[in-house]
Amino acid sequence: MRGRLIFPFLAHVARLDTVATAADPDAGGPLTSGYDPDFREPIVRTVSGVRTTGRKELAIVTVPCQVEHEKLEELRLYAQGNSPVMRMTLIFHYRHLEQNSLLDPATGDPLFRLGDRLDAIHLRRTDALVQKLKNPPGMFATMVHPIAYGIGERRNLLAIHFEDREQGSRELS
Repeated sequence: MRGRLIFPFLAHVARLDTVATAADPDAGGPLTSGYDPDFREPIVRTVSGVRTTGRKELAIVTVPCQVEHEKLEELRLYAQGNSPVMRMTLIFHYRHLEQNSLLDPATGDPLFRLGDRLDAIHLRRTDALVQKLKNPPGMFATMVHPIAYGIGERRNLLAIHFEDREQGSRELS
């Protein structure tokens, strides 16, 4: 017996494409990778006043989940203005990950990784939009870990913690 999700919704998640992100983002310019060499994060830069990122994503996947809100647009105040704090945990059942081919066939590990972006939450029965998450700032996976094992010898639940990120950029002339 593996249990089930309680009041499931559909999560639309854009997984980070690490290979495409690592490619040269400015075709022979000063950058050689879409990742910052020090922080190993996708580079955010401003070119002629336009904010761009080296981040590339795979096609959005839709998976049933249980939503656990922690904070949604709680305000942090700064001298330059406010910056909302967003934090949400989604609980996925391994059965749904198996059905959607979101487990590595060699290791059995989930294919969700740190840096994956939560795009939207939809109703499970009608696929009606419940919440579209703004990007930027976006909500990105900061922790991915199994949280429960079912009766028997199989994993049961996977938790993914999504949080917003502070915005910054590198100015390039």
